[in-house]
Amino acid sequence: MASGGPNLECRMYEAKYPEVDMAVMIQVKNIADMGAYVSLLEYNNIEGMILFSELSRRRIRSVNSLIRVGRIEPVMVLRVDKEKGYIDLSKRRVSEEDIAQCEERYNKSKLVHSIMRHVAETMSMDLEDLYVRIGWPLYRKYGHAFEVTLGFLSVYLYFFDFILNQCLAFKIIVTDPDSVLDPLTYEVKETGPDGQEVTKVVPAVTPEIKDALVKNEQGIATLNKAIAAATEEIERHKGKLAIKDAPRTVSERDDKLLQEHMEKLRQGNEEVSGDEDSEEEEDTGMGDVDVENAGVHE
Repeated sequence: MASGGPNLECRMYEAKYPEVDMAVMIQVKNIADMGAYVSLLEYNNIEGMILFSELSRRRIRSVNSLIRVGRIEPVMVLRVDKEKGYIDLSKRRVSEEDIAQCEERYNKSKLVHSIMRHVAETMSMDLEDLYVRIGWPLYRKYGHAFEVTLGFLSVYLYFFDFILNQCLAFKIIVTDPDSVLDPLTYEVKETGPDGQEVTKVVPAVTPEIKDALVKNEQGIATLNKAIAAATEEIERHKGKLAIKDAPRTVSERDDKLLQEHMEKLRQGNEEVSGDEDSEEEEDTGMGDVDVENAGVHE
């Protein structure tokens, strides 16, 4: 992204920090002496920490068997210090029910976020401004913006036709976006003729933003129809189509990350076998560290 362009980084939700006892999706960034530093993916990658004592209810023989750099998973929020920016997390306290609910919410939020980010990039506007105008008001009104934008992209992808017919909210925003988007407003402060500051309520969605949103959803819907048709045909011949990642909009940043990943793969393929063997021998990491005797257990 060019310098001076729109800011396309923003949290997914209106609250800047998660609540205590809430399950959140994290990605492990690095492992230190006391625990693991992680990024909270739903909160614009703000940093949190999981102490080793919060990794498991059982004795820890190998840290690497429980947590690895790069892994994405749900954890429980223990403490939030908003002033200092400290967020303490726990892996051992998150239940199976918490995990399922967190994964469902995150997958929905991630799809909404990809559309919001793409529209902000297309319109050359800050992503947070778009969330203030559209995203967060939809979350407040419908519980989750997914319910009015991406309901058809659920785990029931194989039953696409049924979901499409039943998901009234999605049909409304595609066939009649005015009824969902036009009521959205936000407040702006202006200086009046007398020099006094006044607050005006203005429409949150411009015709250009509305057009970009609808085009994104219609494009994703077309892709999913194609996937559903392909799935039906493959299963008719006793095969199976695995959906690794549902269709979503991508940005220039996504394209750049893909290019970087492909370049790493290309460089890896060029390595000689001798180099690979030496790397494999050295790549022991913290997986070989026995922390049981260090007292890291419950």
